[in-house]
Amino acid sequence: MFIYEAQKLLRENKATPSILLKESIEKIEEGQKLGAFITTNMDQAIELAAKQDEMLKSKQDGNLPPLFGIPLALKDNIYTENLRTTAGSLFWKDFVPTQDAQVVIKLKSSGALLVGKTNMHEIALGVTSNNPHYGPCLNPHDNSRVAGGSSGGSAIAVATGMALGALGTDTGGSIRIPASLCGVVGFKPSYGTVSTRGIIPLSWHLDHVGPIATCVEDVKIIFNIIAGYDSKDPFSVKIANKKSKSIEKNQIRIAKAVGNFIDEADPKILKVFDNAVKILRESNLSVEEENVEWLRELSISNRTITQVEAATFHKERLATHPDWFGEDVRERLLQGSNASGIDYATARYNQTVGKYRFKEFFKKYDVLLLPTVPVIAPPIVGRDAVEMAKVLTKFTAPFNLAGLPAITLSCGKVDGLPVGLQIVGRYMKDQELLSIAQMIETILR
Repeated sequence: MFIYEAQKLLRENKATPSILLKESIEKIEEGQKLGAFITTNMDQAIELAAKQDEMLKSKQDGNLPPLFGIPLALKDNIYTENLRTTAGSLFWKDFVPTQDAQVVIKLKSSGALLVGKTNMHEIALGVTSNNPHYGPCLNPHDNSRVAGGSSGGSAIAVATGMALGALGTDTGGSIRIPASLCGVVGFKPSYGTVSTRGIIPLSWHLDHVGPIATCVEDVKIIFNIIAGYDSKDPFSVKIANKKSKSIEKNQIRIAKAVGNFIDEADPKILKVFDNAVKILRESNLSVEEENVEWLRELSISNRTITQVEAATFHKERLATHPDWFGEDVRERLLQGSNASGIDYATARYNQTVGKYRFKEFFKKYDVLLLPTVPVIAPPIVGRDAVEMAKVLTKFTAPFNLAGLPAITLSCGKVDGLPVGLQIVGRYMKDQELLSIAQMIETILR
């Protein structure tokens, strides 16, 4: 069920919060083996749903908070008052925050039923969600394969109906990668659009928070609630989430990413991507080809900044209890610790140059299209996780570096596994990107 459908049913008294929550709980119980959750929040959610049922009886005008009665899930690096927040790590295995993250405050104010905290790649430093402490996240389309990460549990929860929507975080692709591999929609807003206050950080200059849902409309509903300036967050941006002018179909200028950088993807992925573009052209959308080889350097620089800033944040933990980290995460933290100041300064320089190049690029185009992930979901057992991370983040990481809004939606399958189409827009033109993505989603369905 879509969120917008559930909203309508609630307001027409054709469903109750308790009914929606019951369906969610049943799905969670059915799918326990998938490893989507670290901690569930059933007692509190059931209690709130019962109160909302009573509120619904007394409401005659249908004027309800936007997420009233909607079951949602939260990635487990997002603070939740009186509910354990582990970040998928042993260091926080018993940590219970005394306050909510800013995004949680907004979701609660909007009436959401928070069903639990989702499993993730340890400390968000990885993209398989094969967590050594809380168990692996299994892809719902093929349980022998990864769900992607680091927001793997959130993507599973949405793909299976355990929740109608979820929040994830994204530093190099951690919303878009699992959303793509699990066949749902994942949106990384512009940097600074959604407050990161109350979220255990990975990389201060690259971390984003955003929604995962089953359609663009649902993503938009959640985004419009969590977006907005936060004066207590030093990384928040005041111009965030301004409405864009409506854009006509025949006015949209689309760039299709081509070149050696893109051609390194699995040929089967490229075939699905090319077919999606063909369908868009047949619907009279203008799509031109642009060589994006320059994205390669941005992808590498994103990895450098992520590892150095993660190593900085976890410096004491790495020094005192290195054995508490999983092997792949420890290796990446050590790589960050051993990087030189020159390495980091070069990456930050490339970040500034990349932002400038995108500014020039988007004078000519409204959006850029490329595959979300260059391969299908990899097997859980197999390639080294650190090496796999380089593959899975290849097409997503440049847009964290530049802080651009980017969304993935399903555009086909390869060997029965979902393939994601990534759509990237101008900085702080999130609403425009969502409108275009919704149009593309309708055409590709």
